[in-house]
Amino acid sequence: MSKGEIIRVAEGSLAEELGLVPGDKVVSINGTKLRDIIDLSFAFAEDEIDLLIEHADGEQEMISFDKDIDEELGAEFASAVFDGIRRCANNCYFCFVNMVAPHMRSSLHIKDDDYRLSFLYGNFVTLTNMVEADFRRIEQLHLSPLYVSVQCMNPELRAKMLRCKRAALISEQLDRLEAAGADYHTQVVLCAGLNDGPELERTIRELVARRPHVLSLAIVPVGITKFRTDPYPLRQFDAAGAAAVIDEAERWQARLRTETGRTFLYLGDEFYFLAGREVPSEEYYDGFPQLDNGIGLTRSFLKDFAETESVGAGYEEPVYLDVVTGTSVAPVLERLAQSVQLPNLHVRIVPVPNEYFGTTVNVSGLLTGGDITRTLKALPGKRTGILIPEPALRAGEDIFLDDMTLGELRAQFPEARIEPVQNGVDYKRALTDWTHYHKARAGETAYMWQSNAAYTKPAAGE
Repeated sequence: MSKGEIIRVAEGSLAEELGLVPGDKVVSINGTKLRDIIDLSFAFAEDEIDLLIEHADGEQEMISFDKDIDEELGAEFASAVFDGIRRCANNCYFCFVNMVAPHMRSSLHIKDDDYRLSFLYGNFVTLTNMVEADFRRIEQLHLSPLYVSVQCMNPELRAKMLRCKRAALISEQLDRLEAAGADYHTQVVLCAGLNDGPELERTIRELVARRPHVLSLAIVPVGITKFRTDPYPLRQFDAAGAAAVIDEAERWQARLRTETGRTFLYLGDEFYFLAGREVPSEEYYDGFPQLDNGIGLTRSFLKDFAETESVGAGYEEPVYLDVVTGTSVAPVLERLAQSVQLPNLHVRIVPVPNEYFGTTVNVSGLLTGGDITRTLKALPGKRTGILIPEPALRAGEDIFLDDMTLGELRAQFPEARIEPVQNGVDYKRALTDWTHYHKARAGETAYMWQSNAAYTKPAAGE
């Protein structure tokens, strides 16, 4: 039976008033059994509620109460889906989950391909496990937008890349998604010599033709770790290859902006870093529709930094800050640090080679506590504080990918205060007001639920 396990109850919430506690499980609402928080949201959008709860000891209790239509429960759940995450049945050439270390915690080996997580959190899905009942539910509950991992529009090539026969049905699956009334963002993981060149041109052309249902297209370079064992010979992009991708993208971007005023097609920052080119201006990102996918992250960081006021005029005593970063973005952080000229402020950018996954993995979000520790320990000199990239920590927990905790890292450097930095606002404040800067992460969760704020209950007869 599907049950939603509560992990937190907000203070002063309806859940607290009802006596719900962590460990309780929501079984049904008004007789409706719940598959996920989407079902829960719709079922809870009534003013009379019969809530069936299963307590930690297995005893069930029916709680009946009246509420305002828009009143929220105030509970957080262990998972957004109560009947289990729908797993990916593909075996993609480029699957990053298959490239993580075999001894890492089990949650990092979960390959989800669940349209519900796509709707709720922007996870990309391939559509290969979708059945007609899924499309009907998308239509009935107006689940839009979704995020689709396209890879290419050549059906034969896509089937080979995903190692799944159903992957060849991408055009028919997108047709069905559109018939269900869903719009969607798309992504292409670009592999040198495989789905680039003429294949990328075809993919862009066919997705552009599907507007307005297709809301955006992100193109990101394939990442390869040292743990990859797949026999297919994947190649990563070099500087010349990255430049060629940028040139092709810019031709389409210029055409699309002329036609519609929107760029529509965006490249991952890594292409610009590889080619030694500046990332595009803010206007080219159209409000950053795929920022959570890392698209435009550098430009957004620069924008936030520029728009944030410096807090202080300097420091009375010397402040020595080490700024930990992935190797790809280090020059950007160096340039920003040099723009902050304050008395007694000394900033050292610390690019950390990713020995854990392999040095070809150069983004900050995949740094481990062990690599950060080794790099910092090898550096001489004074340090008052250490800034670490917050994306390297697991959402909701102060823990790195190698299971080192933030507390354990702090214990390695008792002479310095360690603080996470998420964006340009944090970075500017940390540099200009280190004395008071502190990034509180308490209460973060991967599955925060707002009862019916994000969904619209279908009108009668729909």
